[in-house]
Amino acid sequence: MATDMNAEAPLLVAARGGTPSRTPVWFMRQAGRSLPEYRKLREGTAMLDACMDPEMVCEITLQPVRRHDMDGAILYSDIVVPLKAAGVDLDIVPGTGPVIANPIRSVADVDRLPQLDPSQVQPVVEAIKLLVKELGDVPLIGFAGAPFTLASYLIEGGPSKNYERTKALMHSDPATWHKLLGKLAGITGTFLRTQVEAGVSAVQLFDSWAGALSERVYRELVLPHSTEVLGSIEGVPRIHFGVGTGELLPAMRSAGADVVGVDWRIPLNVAVERLVAADPAAGKPVVQGNLDPTVLFASWEAIEREVRRIHAEGKAAAGHIFNLGHGVLPDTDPEVITRTVELIHSL
Repeated sequence: MATDMNAEAPLLVAARGGTPSRTPVWFMRQAGRSLPEYRKLREGTAMLDACMDPEMVCEITLQPVRRHDMDGAILYSDIVVPLKAAGVDLDIVPGTGPVIANPIRSVADVDRLPQLDPSQVQPVVEAIKLLVKELGDVPLIGFAGAPFTLASYLIEGGPSKNYERTKALMHSDPATWHKLLGKLAGITGTFLRTQVEAGVSAVQLFDSWAGALSERVYRELVLPHSTEVLGSIEGVPRIHFGVGTGELLPAMRSAGADVVGVDWRIPLNVAVERLVAADPAAGKPVVQGNLDPTVLFASWEAIEREVRRIHAEGKAAAGHIFNLGHGVLPDTDPEVITRTVELIHSL
C-alpha cells in the first residue's frame, strides 16, 4: 500500500485529482534499453531471468529515477512474467518479443492453462520490498498485462500485426474466449494484488493491443474481464493504458481506471472531452500521457514545443501525469530524456 511517507508525492497527488507541487512525470520503458548502465548490467542475462532476480530488478528500476529525477519508478518486469511463473512454456526472444511454445487453439488448451500462486512470483515480491526501502518517497508503480493482450500472445504464439487467430477465436467461439479471459483475469489479478501487498504505490494495467478492437467488440468480449481485474485492486491508484485506444477511452475508464492512459494519437484535452461526454456523472478524469516517443529524436526546439503543448492540454483534466504515448525507444539519447524531464518540472 502507498505509505504515508509518499502520500504527498506529486504522482500520487495528481492521480487523486489534487494539485501536486510539480507536474509529475515518468516514462513507460524508462527502465531499460535506452540506458548504457542497463545494457551493461543485463549483459549475459536473459530478460526473464533478470525479471526474477530481486537485486537486478531493484537496480534496473532505480536507474532512471537516479539519472532523470523521475516522479515514479516503474517495476522492471514484463507482461508475460506471471504466465512464465505459473508454468506456461514461453520465452522472450531478442528482437522478436514473447514466443509461446504451445499456442492456445482449443478449449482443452484453455483448461490446461495453470493459475498463478503468489509464491511463484516471490522474487518479484522481494524486489518490491528492496525498492520501497531504496525509493523513499518516490512511488513505485507495479504493472501487469491485461487479459486481452495476454490472450493475443497466447493464441498467436507471439507478437502479431493483425491478430487473425485471436479475432477468429473471439468471434467463432465466444464461450472458449470468455473462459480463457476469465483464467487470465485470475492470473493478472493475483499478480497485481501480490504487488500491492508487497508495497507498490500504484498499478498500471497494460492492454497494449486493445486498440486493434472496435468499441463494440471491446465492450462485449474484453471489458468484463478488465473490470474484474481492476475491481480486485484496492488502496492504490489504478492506471489503465492501451495503444491506439482513442475510440475505447470511455470504455477503458469504466473498467475501473482512476487514471486513463492516453497515447499520442489523440490530444489530452480531446480525450478529456470524450470521457466527460461519455459519463458526465463520473466528473473530469485524471489522464496520463502523451508525448510521441519519436519526438525525443527531434530538435530541442521541437521537443520543447510539444512538451509545452501537452502540458497545456493536460490542464483540461482533473489531474495530469506527464508520460510518453508509449514506451521509450531503445535508441533514445538518455541526455534528451533528462533534459525533457527538467523542462516538464519547470513548467
